[in-house]
Amino acid sequence: MTETPPPRRARAEIDLGALRANVRTLRARVAPHVRIMAVVKADAYGHGALRCARAALDAGADWLGTATPHEALALRAAGITDVPVMCWLWTPGDPWDQGIEAGLDMSVSGMWALDEVREAARATGKTARVQLKADTGLGRNGCQPADWPELVGEALKAEADGLVKVTGLWSHLACADEPHHPSTAAQLDVFRSMLDHAEEAGVRPEVRHIANSPATLTLPEAHFDLVRPGIAVYGVSPSPELGTSAELGLRPVMSLKGSIALVKRVPAGHGVSYGHHYVTDAETTLGLVPLGYADGVPRHASGRGPVLVDGTVRTVAGRVAMDQFVVDLGGDEPAPGTEAVLFGPGDRGEPTAEDWAVAADTIAYEIVTRIGARVPRVYLGE
Repeated sequence: MTETPPPRRARAEIDLGALRANVRTLRARVAPHVRIMAVVKADAYGHGALRCARAALDAGADWLGTATPHEALALRAAGITDVPVMCWLWTPGDPWDQGIEAGLDMSVSGMWALDEVREAARATGKTARVQLKADTGLGRNGCQPADWPELVGEALKAEADGLVKVTGLWSHLACADEPHHPSTAAQLDVFRSMLDHAEEAGVRPEVRHIANSPATLTLPEAHFDLVRPGIAVYGVSPSPELGTSAELGLRPVMSLKGSIALVKRVPAGHGVSYGHHYVTDAETTLGLVPLGYADGVPRHASGRGPVLVDGTVRTVAGRVAMDQFVVDLGGDEPAPGTEAVLFGPGDRGEPTAEDWAVAADTIAYEIVTRIGARVPRVYLGE
Protein backbone atom coordinates (compact mmCIF):
# COMPACT_ATOMS: atom_id res chain seq x y z
CA MET A 1 0.00 0.00 0.00
CA THR A 2 1.45 3.35 -1.06
CA GLU A 3 1.64 5.99 1.67
CA THR A 4 -0.07 9.27 1.00
CA PRO A 5 2.56 12.01 0.75
CA PRO A 6 2.23 14.90 3.21
CA PRO A 7 0.40 17.99 1.95
CA ARG A 8 2.85 20.40 0.35
CA ARG A 9 1.08 23.78 0.30
CA ALA A 10 0.47 23.80 4.02
CA ARG A 11 -0.05 21.47 6.92
CA ALA A 12 -0.47 21.52 10.67
CA GLU A 13 1.47 18.64 12.18
CA ILE A 14 -0.18 17.40 15.39
CA ASP A 15 2.18 15.47 17.66
CA LEU A 16 -0.07 13.17 19.68
CA GLY A 17 2.94 11.80 21.53
CA ALA A 18 3.57 15.31 22.85
CA LEU A 19 -0.08 15.61 23.85
CA ARG A 20 0.05 12.37 25.80
CA ALA A 21 3.24 13.54 27.52
CA ASN A 22 1.54 16.83 28.46
CA VAL A 23 -1.37 14.98 30.05
CA ARG A 24 1.06 12.88 32.06
CA THR A 25 2.87 16.05 33.15
CA LEU A 26 -0.42 17.55 34.29
CA ARG A 27 -1.29 14.34 36.10
CA ALA A 28 1.97 14.63 38.03
CA ARG A 29 1.02 18.19 39.11
CA VAL A 30 -2.15 17.14 40.96
CA ALA A 31 -2.87 14.87 43.90
CA PRO A 32 -3.75 11.24 43.15
CA HIS A 33 -7.42 11.71 43.98
CA VAL A 34 -7.84 14.71 41.65
CA ARG A 35 -9.34 13.84 38.29
CA ILE A 36 -8.36 15.49 35.01
CA MET A 37 -10.80 16.82 32.45
CA ALA A 38 -9.07 17.35 29.10
CA VAL A 39 -10.83 20.25 27.40
CA VAL A 40 -11.31 19.57 23.68
CA LYS A 41 -13.62 22.46 22.80
CA ALA A 42 -13.21 24.36 19.52
CA ASP A 43 -11.98 21.21 17.76
CA ALA A 44 -9.41 20.73 20.52
CA TYR A 45 -8.14 24.30 20.16
CA GLY A 46 -7.70 23.67 16.44
CA HIS A 47 -5.81 20.39 16.87
CA GLY A 48 -8.65 17.94 16.07
CA ALA A 49 -11.10 16.99 18.79
CA LEU A 50 -11.56 13.27 18.25
CA ARG A 51 -7.92 12.26 17.88
CA CYS A 52 -6.83 14.55 20.71
CA ALA A 53 -9.61 13.29 22.97
CA ARG A 54 -8.55 9.70 22.41
CA ALA A 55 -4.88 10.52 22.98
CA ALA A 56 -5.70 12.39 26.20
CA LEU A 57 -7.75 9.47 27.48
CA ASP A 58 -4.94 7.06 26.57
CA ALA A 59 -2.60 9.17 28.70
CA GLY A 60 -4.85 9.10 31.76
CA ALA A 61 -7.42 11.89 31.43
CA ASP A 62 -10.63 10.97 33.28
CA TRP A 63 -13.13 13.38 31.72
CA LEU A 64 -13.54 15.35 28.52
CA GLY A 65 -14.88 18.89 28.34
CA THR A 66 -16.45 20.89 25.53
CA ALA A 67 -18.11 24.25 25.25
CA THR A 68 -21.16 23.47 23.12
CA PRO A 69 -23.50 20.48 23.28
CA HIS A 70 -22.91 19.78 19.61
CA GLU A 71 -19.18 19.32 20.27
CA ALA A 72 -19.96 16.87 23.06
CA LEU A 73 -22.55 14.98 21.03
CA ALA A 74 -20.03 14.59 18.20
CA LEU A 75 -17.64 12.83 20.59
CA ARG A 76 -20.38 10.45 21.65
CA ALA A 77 -21.35 9.80 18.02
CA ALA A 78 -17.71 8.99 17.24
CA GLY A 79 -17.70 6.23 19.83
CA ILE A 80 -16.47 7.89 23.01
CA THR A 81 -19.24 6.53 25.17
CA ASP A 82 -17.61 5.21 28.31
CA VAL A 83 -16.14 8.37 29.86
CA PRO A 84 -17.84 11.44 31.35
CA VAL A 85 -18.19 14.35 28.93
CA MET A 86 -19.21 17.79 30.19
CA CYS A 87 -20.45 20.72 28.11
CA TRP A 88 -21.17 24.16 29.50
CA LEU A 89 -22.29 26.66 26.88
CA TRP A 90 -26.04 26.15 26.46
CA THR A 91 -28.57 28.53 24.96
CA PRO A 92 -32.38 28.36 25.01
CA GLY A 93 -33.70 25.71 22.66
CA ASP A 94 -30.47 23.66 22.61
CA PRO A 95 -30.81 19.84 22.45
CA TRP A 96 -31.13 19.05 26.13
CA ASP A 97 -33.00 15.84 25.24
CA GLN A 98 -30.07 14.60 23.14
CA GLY A 99 -27.69 15.52 25.92
CA ILE A 100 -29.71 13.47 28.38
CA GLU A 101 -29.87 10.48 26.00
CA ALA A 102 -26.10 10.71 25.49
CA GLY A 103 -25.39 10.85 29.21
CA LEU A 104 -23.68 14.23 29.04
CA ASP A 105 -22.96 16.34 32.09
CA MET A 106 -24.76 19.58 31.29
CA SER A 107 -24.02 22.89 32.96
CA VAL A 108 -26.85 24.94 34.45
CA SER A 109 -26.26 28.59 35.36
CA GLY A 110 -29.79 29.88 35.88
CA MET A 111 -33.43 29.01 36.26
CA TRP A 112 -34.24 29.14 32.53
CA ALA A 113 -31.74 26.33 31.92
CA LEU A 114 -32.99 24.26 34.83
CA ASP A 115 -36.55 24.67 33.50
CA GLU A 116 -35.51 23.45 30.05
CA VAL A 117 -33.55 20.49 31.35
CA ARG A 118 -36.44 19.46 33.61
CA GLU A 119 -38.80 19.57 30.64
CA ALA A 120 -36.41 17.50 28.55
CA ALA A 121 -36.03 14.97 31.36
CA ARG A 122 -39.80 14.54 31.54
CA ALA A 123 -39.97 14.10 27.76
CA THR A 124 -37.22 11.49 27.64
CA GLY A 125 -38.15 9.71 30.83
CA LYS A 126 -34.52 9.77 31.90
CA THR A 127 -32.59 11.57 34.61
CA ALA A 128 -30.41 14.45 33.44
CA ARG A 129 -26.86 14.83 34.75
CA VAL A 130 -26.41 18.51 35.57
CA GLN A 131 -23.63 20.59 37.06
CA LEU A 132 -24.50 23.90 38.71
CA LYS A 133 -22.16 26.72 37.76
CA ALA A 134 -21.41 29.51 40.22
CA ASP A 135 -20.33 32.97 39.12
CA THR A 136 -17.64 33.61 41.72
CA GLY A 137 -16.37 36.78 40.07
CA LEU A 138 -15.63 36.18 36.39
CA GLY A 139 -18.89 37.85 35.38
CA ARG A 140 -19.66 35.64 32.39
CA ASN A 141 -21.79 32.50 32.69
CA GLY A 142 -22.75 31.16 36.10
CA CYS A 143 -25.21 31.91 38.86
CA GLN A 144 -24.66 34.95 41.06
CA PRO A 145 -24.33 34.31 44.80
CA ALA A 146 -27.60 36.15 45.46
CA ASP A 147 -29.46 33.76 43.13
CA TRP A 148 -27.63 30.62 44.21
CA PRO A 149 -30.02 29.54 46.99
CA GLU A 150 -32.98 29.52 44.58
CA LEU A 151 -31.09 27.56 41.91
CA VAL A 152 -29.77 25.03 44.41
CA GLY A 153 -33.17 24.63 46.02
CA GLU A 154 -34.97 24.08 42.72
CA ALA A 155 -32.28 21.68 41.53
CA LEU A 156 -32.73 19.63 44.70
CA LYS A 157 -36.50 19.52 44.13
CA ALA A 158 -35.89 18.29 40.59
CA GLU A 159 -33.49 15.71 41.96
CA ALA A 160 -36.12 14.51 44.44
CA ASP A 161 -38.52 14.14 41.51
CA GLY A 162 -36.00 11.99 39.65
CA LEU A 163 -35.59 14.52 36.86
CA VAL A 164 -31.97 15.51 37.48
CA LYS A 165 -28.90 14.34 39.31
CA VAL A 166 -26.62 17.17 40.45
CA THR A 167 -23.25 15.68 39.58
CA GLY A 168 -21.08 18.74 39.99
CA LEU A 169 -20.59 22.22 41.39
CA TRP A 170 -18.16 24.40 39.52
CA SER A 171 -16.89 27.83 38.55
CA HIS A 172 -14.17 29.48 36.46
CA LEU A 173 -11.27 31.77 37.36
CA ALA A 174 -10.73 35.20 35.83
CA CYS A 175 -7.04 35.92 36.48
CA ALA A 176 -5.30 32.65 37.32
CA ASP A 177 -2.81 33.38 34.54
CA GLU A 178 -1.61 36.45 36.49
CA PRO A 179 0.42 35.23 39.47
CA HIS A 180 -0.74 36.53 42.85
CA HIS A 181 -3.69 38.45 41.39
CA PRO A 182 -5.97 39.22 44.36
CA SER A 183 -9.12 38.20 42.50
CA THR A 184 -8.07 34.55 42.51
CA ALA A 185 -8.05 34.21 46.29
CA ALA A 186 -11.30 36.18 46.43
CA GLN A 187 -12.94 33.86 43.92
CA LEU A 188 -11.81 30.78 45.82
CA ASP A 189 -13.34 32.20 49.00
CA VAL A 190 -16.66 32.82 47.22
CA PHE A 191 -16.55 29.36 45.66
CA ARG A 192 -15.99 27.68 49.02
CA SER A 193 -18.90 29.63 50.47
CA MET A 194 -21.22 28.63 47.62
CA LEU A 195 -20.08 25.01 47.92
CA ASP A 196 -20.85 25.07 51.63
CA HIS A 197 -24.34 26.39 51.00
CA ALA A 198 -25.10 23.78 48.33
CA GLU A 199 -23.74 20.88 50.38
CA GLU A 200 -25.50 22.00 53.55
CA ALA A 201 -28.72 22.13 51.53
CA GLY A 202 -28.20 18.51 50.49
CA VAL A 203 -26.25 18.51 47.22
CA ARG A 204 -23.84 15.59 47.02
CA PRO A 205 -21.73 16.30 43.96
CA GLU A 206 -19.40 13.82 42.30
CA VAL A 207 -16.97 16.62 41.50
CA ARG A 208 -16.24 20.20 42.53
CA HIS A 209 -13.96 22.15 40.22
CA ILE A 210 -12.68 25.61 39.33
CA ALA A 211 -9.10 25.12 38.06
CA ASN A 212 -8.23 25.92 34.43
CA SER A 213 -4.76 25.38 32.90
CA PRO A 214 -2.88 28.05 34.89
CA ALA A 215 -4.53 27.01 38.14
CA THR A 216 -3.77 23.35 37.40
CA LEU A 217 -0.12 24.24 36.96
CA THR A 218 0.35 26.72 39.81
CA LEU A 219 -2.52 26.69 42.35
CA PRO A 220 -2.94 23.38 44.20
CA GLU A 221 -5.43 25.05 46.54
CA ALA A 222 -7.77 25.37 43.54
CA HIS A 223 -7.69 21.71 42.51
CA PHE A 224 -10.62 20.37 44.62
CA ASP A 225 -11.84 17.11 42.99
CA LEU A 226 -11.10 17.82 39.33
CA VAL A 227 -9.04 20.16 37.16
CA ARG A 228 -9.88 21.35 33.65
CA PRO A 229 -6.69 21.94 31.64
CA GLY A 230 -7.26 23.21 28.13
CA ILE A 231 -4.39 25.00 26.43
CA ALA A 232 -1.83 23.18 28.60
CA VAL A 233 -2.92 19.85 27.10
CA TYR A 234 -1.70 21.19 23.77
CA GLY A 235 1.66 22.22 25.22
CA VAL A 236 1.13 25.97 25.08
CA SER A 237 1.94 28.12 28.10
CA PRO A 238 -1.19 29.81 29.50
CA SER A 239 0.72 33.07 29.85
CA PRO A 240 4.30 34.37 29.65
CA GLU A 241 4.13 35.34 33.33
CA LEU A 242 3.88 31.66 34.29
CA GLY A 243 6.84 30.62 32.16
CA THR A 244 7.49 29.14 28.76
CA SER A 245 6.12 25.78 27.69
CA ALA A 246 9.52 24.20 28.35
CA GLU A 247 9.77 25.76 31.80
CA LEU A 248 6.34 24.32 32.62
CA GLY A 249 7.33 20.88 31.38
CA LEU A 250 5.04 21.03 28.36
CA ARG A 251 5.71 20.44 24.67
CA PRO A 252 3.71 22.26 21.96
CA VAL A 253 1.63 19.80 19.96
CA MET A 254 1.02 21.80 16.76
CA SER A 255 3.59 22.81 14.14
CA LEU A 256 2.37 24.96 11.24
CA LYS A 257 4.32 24.53 8.01
CA GLY A 258 4.09 25.59 4.39
CA SER A 259 6.17 25.30 1.24
CA ILE A 260 7.84 28.21 -0.49
CA ALA A 261 5.84 28.62 -3.71
CA LEU A 262 8.09 31.13 -5.49
CA VAL A 263 11.48 32.79 -5.04
CA LYS A 264 12.37 35.84 -7.13
CA ARG A 265 14.93 38.61 -7.19
CA VAL A 266 13.64 42.19 -7.04
CA PRO A 267 15.36 45.59 -7.14
CA ALA A 268 15.65 48.16 -4.39
CA GLY A 269 12.52 50.25 -3.90
CA HIS A 270 10.14 47.42 -4.80
CA GLY A 271 6.83 47.41 -2.96
CA VAL A 272 5.63 44.17 -1.36
CA SER A 273 1.99 43.11 -0.89
CA TYR A 274 -1.11 45.26 -0.50
CA GLY A 275 -0.59 48.90 0.40
CA HIS A 276 3.18 48.72 -0.07
CA HIS A 277 3.73 48.91 3.69
CA TYR A 278 7.02 47.18 3.00
CA VAL A 279 9.45 48.46 0.36
CA THR A 280 12.80 46.79 -0.26
CA ASP A 281 15.77 48.96 0.69
CA ALA A 282 18.19 47.07 -1.57
CA GLU A 283 18.16 44.41 -4.22
CA THR A 284 16.96 41.24 -2.54
CA THR A 285 15.02 38.02 -2.95
CA LEU A 286 11.42 37.46 -1.93
CA GLY A 287 9.84 34.15 -0.98
CA LEU A 288 6.11 33.49 -1.31
CA VAL A 289 4.48 31.42 1.44
CA PRO A 290 1.04 30.10 0.39
CA LEU A 291 -0.72 30.69 3.72
CA GLY A 292 -2.87 33.67 4.64
CA TYR A 293 -5.56 34.92 6.95
CA ALA A 294 -8.07 32.52 5.36
CA ASP A 295 -5.89 29.79 6.86
CA GLY A 296 -5.69 31.52 10.22
CA VAL A 297 -2.43 33.43 9.84
CA PRO A 298 -3.23 36.67 11.70
CA ARG A 299 -3.25 39.79 9.54
CA HIS A 300 -2.26 41.72 12.68
CA ALA A 301 1.13 40.04 12.39
CA SER A 302 1.81 41.75 9.06
CA GLY A 303 5.40 42.98 9.02
CA ARG A 304 6.18 41.15 12.26
CA GLY A 305 5.36 37.45 12.03
CA PRO A 306 8.46 35.20 12.23
CA VAL A 307 9.04 32.29 9.82
CA LEU A 308 11.90 29.80 9.68
CA VAL A 309 13.13 29.27 6.10
CA ASP A 310 16.17 27.20 5.29
CA GLY A 311 17.65 27.57 8.77
CA THR A 312 17.08 31.33 9.13
CA VAL A 313 14.21 33.12 10.82
CA ARG A 314 12.69 35.64 8.45
CA THR A 315 9.90 38.16 9.02
CA VAL A 316 6.65 38.63 7.13
CA ALA A 317 7.31 41.43 4.62
CA GLY A 318 4.26 43.64 4.18
CA ARG A 319 0.68 42.63 4.72
CA VAL A 320 -0.58 39.10 5.21
CA ALA A 321 -3.12 38.52 2.43
CA MET A 322 -6.02 36.09 2.35
CA ASP A 323 -4.07 33.20 0.86
CA GLN A 324 -0.40 34.15 0.99
CA PHE A 325 2.33 36.31 2.43
CA VAL A 326 5.91 37.21 1.50
CA VAL A 327 9.19 37.01 3.37
CA ASP A 328 12.32 38.95 2.47
CA LEU A 329 15.04 36.34 2.03
CA GLY A 330 17.86 38.88 2.00
CA GLY A 331 19.38 37.59 -1.23
CA ASP A 332 19.21 33.89 -0.38
CA GLU A 333 17.57 31.67 -2.99
CA PRO A 334 16.08 28.53 -1.46
CA ALA A 335 14.46 26.23 -3.99
CA PRO A 336 10.70 26.39 -4.48
CA GLY A 337 9.20 23.75 -2.21
CA THR A 338 11.57 24.56 0.64
CA GLU A 339 9.78 24.23 3.96
CA ALA A 340 8.66 27.39 5.78
CA VAL A 341 7.88 26.81 9.47
CA LEU A 342 5.62 29.42 11.02
CA PHE A 343 5.65 27.87 14.48
CA GLY A 344 6.39 24.68 16.36
CA PRO A 345 7.95 23.56 19.65
CA GLY A 346 10.88 25.93 19.15
CA ASP A 347 13.67 23.49 19.89
CA ARG A 348 14.96 23.48 16.31
CA GLY A 349 15.17 27.22 16.01
CA GLU A 350 11.66 27.70 14.69
CA PRO A 351 9.29 30.34 16.13
CA THR A 352 6.60 29.29 18.60
CA ALA A 353 2.91 30.10 18.86
CA GLU A 354 3.88 32.46 21.68
CA ASP A 355 6.20 34.32 19.26
CA TRP A 356 3.29 34.76 16.85
CA ALA A 357 1.08 35.91 19.71
CA VAL A 358 3.57 38.67 20.48
CA ALA A 359 3.73 39.61 16.80
CA ALA A 360 -0.06 39.81 16.55
CA ASP A 361 -0.70 41.44 19.96
CA THR A 362 -2.82 38.52 21.09
CA ILE A 363 -2.50 35.29 23.09
CA ALA A 364 -1.13 31.95 21.98
CA TYR A 365 -4.55 30.34 22.52
CA GLU A 366 -5.84 32.33 19.55
CA ILE A 367 -2.87 31.52 17.33
CA VAL A 368 -3.40 27.74 17.41
CA THR A 369 -7.20 27.82 17.59
CA ARG A 370 -7.62 30.04 14.54
CA ILE A 371 -5.78 27.73 12.12
CA GLY A 372 -8.56 26.94 9.67
CA ALA A 373 -9.98 23.83 8.05
CA ARG A 374 -8.19 24.58 4.77
CA VAL A 375 -4.95 23.55 6.47
CA PRO A 376 -4.77 19.74 6.57
CA ARG A 377 -3.92 18.17 9.92
CA VAL A 378 -1.21 15.53 9.78
CA TYR A 379 -1.15 13.37 12.90
CA LEU A 380 2.11 12.06 14.29
CA GLY A 381 2.51 9.48 17.03
CA GLU A 382 -0.78 7.65 16.62
